[in-house]
Order: sequence, then C-alpha cells, then structure tokens
Amino acid sequence: MGWIITLIVGGLIGWLASKVMGTDAQQGIIANVLVGIVGSALGRWIFGSVLGIGAADNAGAFSLTGLGFGILGAVILLFVLKLLGVFK
Repeated sequence: MGWIITLIVGGLIGWLASKVMGTDAQQGIIANVLVGIVGSALGRWIFGSVLGIGAADNAGAFSLTGLGFGILGAVILLFVLKLLGVFK
C-alpha cells in the first residue's frame, strides 16, 4: 500500500510543480510521478539536510508541509531540467 500512496502523492506533486513551471503540456503521467518522487527527495535533501529546516523531513508525505517541500523540490528539479533543455 505504501508504494501506491508514493505513486499517487508523487504524481500530485509532479503535476503541481509542472503547473508552476509551465511544462504541463510536455509531460505525461509517468514523468509527473518521476518528477514528484525525485523532486520530493531533492526537496528533503536541500531543505532538510543542507539548510537544516526540520519540517522538510516531511517532504513527499501526504501533509501540507510535506506537499509544500515536495513541490519546492520538484520545481527546482524542473528548473534544472529546463536549463539542460529537457523541457522548453
């Protein structure tokens, strides 16, 4: 059951981040899930480990703070992918 929740929350985070970054038309559901899961891990690492924000340990969890830090991490990931030319 944990993997199903991970996929659903990852898809939600990836979709919201793609709306923020304007890449929604270029991504499918699988890309949204991958961006959401990798972005959540990135958000947890950047905001939790590097910057020391304690609430960032919830990144990717189905809570308001978890979704927030997950979306921030996914937006950073999409920004880097846009710089590399993966998305326009």
